[in-house]
Amino acid sequence: MAVTSPSTATSQSNPLVMRIIGAVALAHLINDLIQSVLPSIYPMLKANYGLTFTEVGLITLTFQITASLLQPWVGYYTDRHPNPLVLPVGSICTLIGILMLSMVGSFPMILLASALIGVGSSTFHPEASRIARLASGGRFGLAQSTFQVGGNTGSAFGPLLAAAIIIPFGQGHVAYFGLFALFSVGLLYAISRWYTSHLSLFTLKAGHAATHGLSKTRVIVALSVLAFLVFSKFFYMTSITSYFTFYLIERFDISVASSQLHLFLFLGAVAAGTFFGGPIGDRIGRKAVIWFSILGAAPFTLALPYADLFWTSVLSVIIGFILASAFSAIVVYAQELVPGNVGMIAGIFFGLMFGFGGIGAALLGHLADLRGIVYVYTLCSFLPLLGVLAILLPRTHR
Repeated sequence: MAVTSPSTATSQSNPLVMRIIGAVALAHLINDLIQSVLPSIYPMLKANYGLTFTEVGLITLTFQITASLLQPWVGYYTDRHPNPLVLPVGSICTLIGILMLSMVGSFPMILLASALIGVGSSTFHPEASRIARLASGGRFGLAQSTFQVGGNTGSAFGPLLAAAIIIPFGQGHVAYFGLFALFSVGLLYAISRWYTSHLSLFTLKAGHAATHGLSKTRVIVALSVLAFLVFSKFFYMTSITSYFTFYLIERFDISVASSQLHLFLFLGAVAAGTFFGGPIGDRIGRKAVIWFSILGAAPFTLALPYADLFWTSVLSVIIGFILASAFSAIVVYAQELVPGNVGMIAGIFFGLMFGFGGIGAALLGHLADLRGIVYVYTLCSFLPLLGVLAILLPRTHR
């Protein structure tokens, strides 16, 4: 009797693999582009509504906690009960949230709109990450980095579009980003149809028996270390994405539009670092990439608070590239530690990213109110030193 192996099933879908990975990456680009509108218009919202830095941090906290709390549960549920329609339904929540953001006139309604955008994100990431892995043909690092670079590219272009469309013309023009969300609904519906028709070609829990030979205790320790590394990485990155424009305006007295350009350079470097991190991890091992990415950024973060405008731009690009190279490796490494739980692991680590970012935004905003934005960047410059914890990560080679 002929038995169809997973590799044979994969080969049957080869003509579709890169198309689906590219489509999922495009959907990720749109999802994160819309998300990036929120921090990009913080200076405008702060001026229009007389917000404090603490309230700005609470907006980020509302959005990111909404996303982070739901993501692991969405991933856990869909690991066991895959539902392709989760993707377009989540995008509808994003559409409603971004349209609300263009019309609201009070701080509580801004929080509600931010929460809806967060819900859309929480339903997107676990299932989209799983689809990228299903279509990877076994090149998990490449698939994860391609998927992730779509999101980072969207995050990079969001501030530029906000500077061109929203900042000059006002809050009402946020509604134009609803067109992206509407397109995303259709795109994700098409992806969900492919997902439905190809579920029989893949075993969702393929490789559910761990082959790394590690005890349960060592796996738990490794996952805890990864959580600390994600904490240091995204706590620092939140200081850039949420407050870099304020830092540049206060420190160097530049315009809002110019500060958005500097933020774009940082986010563009993040996209490039993400793209290269996954394939390099496939070749040299994920632990090496994780080690270099987080600890390697420390010299540059320590120098940033003391640099002039030119070197601040240069250092921010280097920091963004190095820090971003680890995330794909971290997700795939964690999925190798706990095979068979692709959605849950993706949800946990994307959730950790959003959760730590939200907590960081609120704490750093309050600290900026008390001590000033320059003090915040001086303090955060030490966070990448936590990358030394990567020495505790075991090898997962078969």
